[in-house]
Amino acid sequence: MEKFSAYLLVFFMLGSIAAPRAAIAEEVTLMHVHGLSYSADGKQLFVPSHHGLAVYSNGRWSKAPGPQHDYMGFAGSGSAFYSSGHPAPGSGLVNPFGVIKSVDGGKTWKKLGFEGESDFHLLAVGHATNAVYVYNPAPNSRMSRPGLYHSTNDGADWKRAEARGLPDPISIAVHPTDPTIVAAGTKSGLYLSTDAGQSFKALVPGREVIAVYFDLDGRELWYSTYAGKPQLTRIGWSAARSTEVALPPLTRDAVAYIAQNPVVRQEYAIATFERSVFITKDGGKSWRQIANKGRGS
Repeated sequence: MEKFSAYLLVFFMLGSIAAPRAAIAEEVTLMHVHGLSYSADGKQLFVPSHHGLAVYSNGRWSKAPGPQHDYMGFAGSGSAFYSSGHPAPGSGLVNPFGVIKSVDGGKTWKKLGFEGESDFHLLAVGHATNAVYVYNPAPNSRMSRPGLYHSTNDGADWKRAEARGLPDPISIAVHPTDPTIVAAGTKSGLYLSTDAGQSFKALVPGREVIAVYFDLDGRELWYSTYAGKPQLTRIGWSAARSTEVALPPLTRDAVAYIAQNPVVRQEYAIATFERSVFITKDGGKSWRQIANKGRGS
């Protein structure tokens, strides 16, 4: 699993690598993938990368309108996108831009704080609540210590969670309707908190968990692992019943991000570390590839 731990470090640190811009839809190239989210109407799939948002809709790739920021820690709720990262040249934003929010599909963004201070690579949001969780690697003007913080009022206030029992997280996810329930993937397992991150218990111990995602009905968690081969599993977090999800053929690759269509609930998308993207229309029984190692197809 060392390869994928290294991938995570590379993805988080290479915020300034340049990539050629796409002139037409078919030439959209994903230079690393930093998140995955559907639009509220379920008609568009957004993939944040180093140079803006790529959009898949009606069988075609295109660039989303708006600034071509290097979006990191990107997450979508039912009404907005939230992100951290680095500003596009000429945008007028200070690097890093802290936390920003868009309610128009990435066309315009509102600052929520930490501009010029923090780049939150781990950021998650509740689908129906807009509760934002971030993992802060270093102190800033509003967070005196590193660790897990959350806000339920768009960054007006941030509360630090004690995160007792939680090793350093690789990924985080927030329950869609209950802002006090948060999950984290770590090198030693899948962890769950039901008290807003104050304490965590191992839900799936003993393996490195890379990606983690709550189903929009709030009943199941999806998580990805790699132990000689990639694996994707869904588990009922309250009853710990798990089911392995069949994956498309992946060669030395693993699932980095997971998203569910909010309108057509049997549709899911996954993005891999090698920048391939797949969609299933039947809850994971079969998959269709829409990007192959960064190239739209």
